[in-house]
Amino acid sequence: MKPPWRQWTWIPVIFVSQLLVGPALGIGFTRPVVIGSKKFTESYILGEIARIQLERAGVPATHRPGMGGTIILWQALKAGAIDVYPDYTGTIQEEILRIPGKTTAAQLRTALARFGVGMTADLGFNNTYALVMRRDRAQSLGIRRISDLRGYPDLRFGLTHEFLKRQDGWEPLRRAYGLSARDVRGIDHTLGYVALQTGAIDVKDAYSTDAKIAEYDLVVLEDDRRFFPAYRAVFLYRLDLDARAVAALRRLAGTLDEARMMRLNAEAEQSKDYTRAAALYFGVETRGEAIHRKIVRWTLQHLLLVGLSLLWAVAVGVPLGIWASRPGIPSQLILGITGMIYTIPSLALLALLVPVPFLGIRPTTAVVALFLYSLLPIVRNTATGLQNIPAALRDAAAALGLEPGAQLRKVFLPMAARTILAGIKTSAVINVGTATLAALIGAGGLGEPIISGLNLNDHGTILQGAIPAALLALAVQALFEGLDRRLIPRGLRLEAARRT
Repeated sequence: MKPPWRQWTWIPVIFVSQLLVGPALGIGFTRPVVIGSKKFTESYILGEIARIQLERAGVPATHRPGMGGTIILWQALKAGAIDVYPDYTGTIQEEILRIPGKTTAAQLRTALARFGVGMTADLGFNNTYALVMRRDRAQSLGIRRISDLRGYPDLRFGLTHEFLKRQDGWEPLRRAYGLSARDVRGIDHTLGYVALQTGAIDVKDAYSTDAKIAEYDLVVLEDDRRFFPAYRAVFLYRLDLDARAVAALRRLAGTLDEARMMRLNAEAEQSKDYTRAAALYFGVETRGEAIHRKIVRWTLQHLLLVGLSLLWAVAVGVPLGIWASRPGIPSQLILGITGMIYTIPSLALLALLVPVPFLGIRPTTAVVALFLYSLLPIVRNTATGLQNIPAALRDAAAALGLEPGAQLRKVFLPMAARTILAGIKTSAVINVGTATLAALIGAGGLGEPIISGLNLNDHGTILQGAIPAALLALAVQALFEGLDRRLIPRGLRLEAARRT
């Protein structure tokens, strides 16, 4: 006799569901030019400038903001998950290509071409790395240059996680200047400015065009040993990109100087609207998309991520739970593996899936991560529900002459339905919260305003994603409570209540 799981025709369900909702998530199918950006204000603005420029040239484009750091964007570009993103020549040389010594733009283009990537001419400004301090703190200690930090090993450094690991970052800088700081910690770029203002740290890394340098009256320490290379802003693009798109991006070269870029950064942080700041580059006043439209769009994206991943989890988790309900090594393996997956932090699981072939930086990866994260409650509850069926009831089903498959479908699964539904509900509610991380790889959803708000240090923007996500979780829980009352026979509910 065939095992019960073979009676579940879930593969066609998955295929059809992906066919129906895949385009909305950007999974497969022809798409517009996809622009990525890193997780800081200036990159958001440059990504929006590129999007507007392409659309003005008649090329459909979409922007996935705040996708992460350099390596994530670079891998996404090589894999074809995105087509364009803004970067800096110093970062390209030191972090991506790792070419020692001075290089020319022509040498960078030649090296990039080996990866199928092109580079525009620079946009007109140099956004170099820098170390900054509060002015009063620097003046009281007499610190003006990076080399002056050697005399103060007790200063507290708050550096971005990427800067701590970069080839042109903290470790090479420390060696070049002979620094011996004892307190060096990783911190988010925007939150680092808050920590600097409150005195929680004394020194942080910054970008020379950051608007917050002037806003907070910070001192940029002189790079007296000329450690940092030039970081000329450019766009990297795939060489197979439409020629019209490449021509449009090249027209942006030389149109932004440091002062203008700082003004756009300041506008974005004051208005909390990257699109508005980018539109000002073109001399256009705009309010951007209405907030209620944004929330509706983010919520629909969120529902698609949760719905598709939950559908997969139910289709796979219930059959696995049926297997796991039986004693033996397969049961132990199923519960062990799903339990191990569940213990991996959701952010780490997402990061581990990015390098997997056919996944990369795209919504599919987020759906797969959510699917894996959802399995344990469904598998465990299905197995538990079936294992808790009384032996007398099992004997009665056999005495009626029912085949094992019929016993499962007509008796055991209905008896365990309430427990199985509780597992699905648990997975759904967890998925709503976990799906906010999908925005880290440009998959959209309610995590997008949360990440933008963290970048802007704006609680209002954070709440635009946090409140709908919380309400959505409550709505999902209420939906499953209603399904429980409608689908589960009253006698089974009363029996479960009596036992508890």
